[in-house]
Amino acid sequence: MVVYQLEPPPERHEPLSDDEIDRIFRALADATRRDIVRRTLKAPVSVSALAAEYDMSFAAVQKHVAVLESAGLVSKSPQGRERLVSGNPGRIQQAQLLLDEFEQLWRGRVNRLDALLAEDD
Repeated sequence: MVVYQLEPPPERHEPLSDDEIDRIFRALADATRRDIVRRTLKAPVSVSALAAEYDMSFAAVQKHVAVLESAGLVSKSPQGRERLVSGNPGRIQQAQLLLDEFEQLWRGRVNRLDALLAEDD
């Protein structure tokens, strides 16, 4: 029997602290920062190239990148005179796993409620 695995298994990560969770979701609460994460997950992008895409100052884009970096969602690395910003898929996966836990919790509650209501029929 051949088994095909479409996605690699999730990496094991240490549980996120409450402070880390807060930083991640505060960072992702802003549309510009979500867009930066999307763009940098595809390929590393210089801060100046990011800034060229937004109707805001270079300094404002740098601040957005700093918030994302503080949350661990992106990292910066020097390349010549520029700083390249790269998305961190591992951190996104950690956030996804946390959301999956909440989803399972709520699905369990809904299933128990459904079962309880079915008993009354």
